[in-house]
Amino acid sequence: MAAGETSTKRLAIDKAQARMVAVVGVASFLTVFCLMASKAVLSTNLYQAKLTTKKQAAHAQLQKDINAYNSLSTHYDDFVNNTTNIINGSKDGTGANDGDNSKIILDALPYQYNFPAVTSSIEDIVSGLGLQISSISGTDDQLNQQTNTSSPTPTAVQMPFTFSVNHASYDGISQMITRLQQSIRPIAIDKISMNGSKDDMSITVTAHTYYQPAKSVDISQKVLK
Repeated sequence: MAAGETSTKRLAIDKAQARMVAVVGVASFLTVFCLMASKAVLSTNLYQAKLTTKKQAAHAQLQKDINAYNSLSTHYDDFVNNTTNIINGSKDGTGANDGDNSKIILDALPYQYNFPAVTSSIEDIVSGLGLQISSISGTDDQLNQQTNTSSPTPTAVQMPFTFSVNHASYDGISQMITRLQQSIRPIAIDKISMNGSKDDMSITVTAHTYYQPAKSVDISQKVLK
């Protein structure tokens, strides 16, 4: 075989090998590119599917909240507009047991700590019966409670107090106890000490009432990954 013919065949083989290497390289690149693109597309599709599911859940919850709000608004209007309130007072009156039900509820369980307001309420109840408080005491916890203004899950906080009445009749004391039990603000009597005669009695009452911090509602954002 001539040397020129051998060189031509070798050159053809080298070109074929180079072409094959180029084809394999391009094919490998395309394969890797397609795999990476497919992974990116799959991840995007999965994310969009997850996002759609969350959006649908949020929309369904929003619809429930709207329905609950409408129902609550209707019941609230019915509750507030009753002519006779929940403690048998007049909705539009100005007496101790009068006022609409929303006012009654707010007066019954204030959202702020105010011990002087408690003592004023007790004095009003007692003086309204023609009796006079000789002493009233309790622990004013204003400094500790001033930071307890709101909570996602508020609970009622006790406010203990003690007061004494002297030179009262038995009937007057009986009426006073009844008025305490009928007070707009809930008053729990813990202890009663009495002495004296029917027409000249002294009584010391140890009791407690409550306040409840406001309920806070936090609107948060969630990052979907």
